[in-house]
Amino acid sequence: VQLQASGGGLVQTGGSLRLSCQASGLTFRRYTMAWFRQTPGKEREFVASIRSSGHTYYADSVKGRFTMSRDNAENTVALQMNNLKPEDTAVYYCAADSAIILSSIRSSDQYDYWGRGTLVTVSS
Repeated sequence: VQLQASGGGLVQTGGSLRLSCQASGLTFRRYTMAWFRQTPGKEREFVASIRSSGHTYYADSVKGRFTMSRDNAENTVALQMNNLKPEDTAVYYCAADSAIILSSIRSSDQYDYWGRGTLVTVSS
């Protein structure tokens, strides 16, 4: 399984970015996909997830600003990030799991597969 995240960059406060994650080597439509983020010295933090059903879940800190979507035909997920704030600065990681239960969907240690991160920097 390979997960390739892209789309990070430098943006000003209030700006937008769109992250993408290309998955391969798995039956994509069966997987829960998620985005996490991490800053130096801190634990990896849940951002958003999308189940195989298409249901989405968001961290309170990004609700209303971020939107996660999936394209099962292309084996990709996207994270549209609007109204970005300096506290959104982090390395963003894409994750996948085929058997995660709803109560664990925000737990990074429950995901089996991870991609390399993509850096998002929001300047004030």
